[in-house]
Amino acid sequence: MLLRDATATAGGGKAGALGTLVRAGLPVPDAFVIPFDAWRDAVRRLDLPTSPHGPGAAAARRAIADAPLDPALVEAIARGLERLGDPPVAVRSSAAGEDTAHASAAGAHESVLAVRGVAAVADAVRACWASLLSARALAYWDAAGPGLPAGDPEMAVLVQRLVDAEVSGVLFTPDDDGDATRIEASWGLGPSVVGGTVTPDAYLVAAGGEVTSTIADKRTRQDRRGTRLVVSDVRHDLRHRPALDHATVTRLAGLGHAVADALGGPQDVEWALADGEAWILQARPVTAAPPRGPAVATERGPAVLTGTPGSHGSATGTARVVTGPDDFSRVAPGDVLVCPWTDPAWTPLLRIAAGVVTETGGVLSHAAIVARERRIPAVLAVADATTRIRDGGTVTVDGTAGTVTTLA
Repeated sequence: MLLRDATATAGGGKAGALGTLVRAGLPVPDAFVIPFDAWRDAVRRLDLPTSPHGPGAAAARRAIADAPLDPALVEAIARGLERLGDPPVAVRSSAAGEDTAHASAAGAHESVLAVRGVAAVADAVRACWASLLSARALAYWDAAGPGLPAGDPEMAVLVQRLVDAEVSGVLFTPDDDGDATRIEASWGLGPSVVGGTVTPDAYLVAAGGEVTSTIADKRTRQDRRGTRLVVSDVRHDLRHRPALDHATVTRLAGLGHAVADALGGPQDVEWALADGEAWILQARPVTAAPPRGPAVATERGPAVLTGTPGSHGSATGTARVVTGPDDFSRVAPGDVLVCPWTDPAWTPLLRIAAGVVTETGGVLSHAAIVARERRIPAVLAVADATTRIRDGGTVTVDGTAGTVTTLA
């Protein structure tokens, strides 16, 4: 299915939204969609149980990841890639219920970037399909409540020309005409911003066009090298340089408003800049608005750490410093998760944590979005949080003010 023909019914919320934007004449990288029908055919062919609550989910996930695709689907992928000119592509999930007004499923399912060639794309399609039944996806949907898609889970897949971005990021359009558009930006490809591994520059574009900004120390970037993604240090002279100039910030805000008009409501938009052109990579409804507090709070004393307000509310609990998956089993319900950043695989922890504190990341990152959906407070970009906060100590997280108070 060509992207311009995609609908949410046949290809999921992500592909359906981008199809609408293509038909509206907005700049979306060329793509094709492997629809729900291909997933259903694979499930029937493999005779798999797919209920997210059933005991066969893990076995189904392994079978989907290992089984070869139907030859007819492989031929369709080859035709789609030939039409695109066989470029590097991004292979991205477009699940039923994903990217809707009820649930973003931010980071819950797989995306595979810098993929080239039929065999590699086929592998990436299987990875996206299998991620529908991953532990992080099932944890997300189990906690989603009213956002749960009806019936068994289904996965469509978007195969999209990869934009080798010089700068990328996320923008949130306002839910009121008088509010500001929020934009976050950093060097290189988008996973650095959406994954929270870098603290991005933050821009507010007021309804009257005034721009205010907070320029971050952008220490790392991610770029494509052939068919690999490479993380590297940002050059020293670029770390504190604004990733966007005033004109580009204004242009992105205008593009965001055009996306919101086309899709009929406030939107969470992933974008990329390459060779001076702005591209829309994804758009979905804003499921929970970020706090309106300052981009970075001011220092308030030795017992109070400050960062970026990421998700409303306040919570007091035991600080649990987590630096990787080996620490997951130490997190108990009601703990405050303290970490460098939150990888998508950490989604199950957000189901039990009372609050979240990260050393990097912005308010439009996946972790912040999921925290807001879960209604747990989050404070982001707290410098050296994993060493300044004692594991096992008691802390209060105020996600509206952007403060973390150490109590013991």
